Amino acid sequence: MRIAILSSIAWRTPPRNYGPWEQVTSDLAEGLVARGIDVTLFATSDSVTTAILDATCMVPYAENPDVDPKVVECLHISNLMEKAGQFDLIHNHFDFLPLTYSRLIKTPVLTTIHGFSSDKIKEVYRKYNDNTHYVSISNADRDSDLEYAATVYNGINSAAFSFTSKPDDYLLFFGRIHPDKGTKQAIDIAQKSGRRLLIAGLIQDEAYFKREIEPHIDSKDVCYCGNVGPEKRSALLGMAYAMLHPIDFEEPFGLSVAESMFCGTPVIAFKRGSMPELIQDGKTGFLVTSVDEAVAAVAQIHTIKRKDCTDWAQSMFSRGKMVDDYLAVYKAILGRGHSN
Repeated sequence: MRIAILSSIAWRTPPRNYGPWEQVTSDLAEGLVARGIDVTLFATSDSVTTAILDATCMVPYAENPDVDPKVVECLHISNLMEKAGQFDLIHNHFDFLPLTYSRLIKTPVLTTIHGFSSDKIKEVYRKYNDNTHYVSISNADRDSDLEYAATVYNGINSAAFSFTSKPDDYLLFFGRIHPDKGTKQAIDIAQKSGRRLLIAGLIQDEAYFKREIEPHIDSKDVCYCGNVGPEKRSALLGMAYAMLHPIDFEEPFGLSVAESMFCGTPVIAFKRGSMPELIQDGKTGFLVTSVDEAVAAVAQIHTIKRKDCTDWAQSMFSRGKMVDDYLAVYKAILGRGHSN
């Protein structure tokens, strides 16, 4: 089985700091190679992988303002598609643009839909629904007009996260600094709970950060830790009393939620999007609908057994399970053949 995996080139695969698509793509590629699968990863040239690396983009475009994203994306996608005949299957982790090649090649294309950035892009998915294959990353993130081969939850390399049985007393917000992620609500929850809040993540909305977040940062009760990379992520997550995830959108998955539970840290999340699929309410965290409910949940965190969080994450969101699930999808697609 020869598999081509198309990664995003916004960030390196795996990312140095932020980059959820690139992280999942990396974990899948490494997991497949470990199973003896012939994998070629199409990603940036500075990517780190045990697969065969094929690259046209030298520097991730999110790290280089001199790069035109449209140009490098075009070259990146076409590089794979012109080599499509070398592979049994193309696994696309790069959104909707690669679909426009799918009727021009004979190799089957499987696309993992990492969420819909807008309803407008769904038109492309609908057009190619009949001749390609889609996987959703949660049941909550499915579009009723599309057919799906499966739901495959994002998998995490559990070796990168250590279980912590005795945490510190701080609450943690870990994610993009953006209104969708509810950073300000996390501050409100922490303040009403009388606990310290550590904030870690990429500042995606500068105006929001300056207006709503920065005025509260005092390096005592509210601390901003920056865009934390893999080397610090486990310790920061593991030592948290609880992670706050007060999202204000229908989130497709939420890697930090699963990562937190791998460390044994329960999650208090607003009940939106995929959160009911990721969190066992009352056992690995709490699903709430408001800041006040979240404050009440903080007071109940002591009832959560941290080992239950780890066991749940390992059973549902491990890299091994993700690889198993994708191999089943690959075999189903290749077993029934493909026609354009």
